[in-house]
Amino acid sequence: MTNLEIARSYLRQRNEIYKEAESFRQRGVWHLAVRRSQEAVEMALKGALRYVGIEVPKLLDVGILLRRHKKKFPGYFGQGVDHFSSISRKLRKERETIFYGDEESRTPPDELYIVEDAETALKEAAPILKALEEFMEKKM
Repeated sequence: MTNLEIARSYLRQRNEIYKEAESFRQRGVWHLAVRRSQEAVEMALKGALRYVGIEVPKLLDVGILLRRHKKKFPGYFGQGVDHFSSISRKLRKERETIFYGDEESRTPPDELYIVEDAETALKEAAPILKALEEFMEKKM
């Protein structure tokens, strides 16, 4: 499988994962909406890196790699790399809490997150996903 084929696969997966995030938000499952938003961003950014030929290590946040290879991304996607990297890092930090809750207060994840958390995660993920789609469409 080539990097381009993997990138296209990541793009398809990203679309499905984002739809799941939206569905969780609509059903009031806020923590899973945040979790799936993080996963959609992760897949999108890994797809972008693969698309330009960068091997992607098994990391949840590849923002640093994006910034290191910023010049390989033209247009809107390239201009947004720093911002996209920041969003990726922010969502990555939520991942452990989304899975396990807050051990210190013994609060499960479904009690920690509210609608605003889900909406923020989806709102922050959307421009990354759109930028990747536009970037790949222009290059295909």
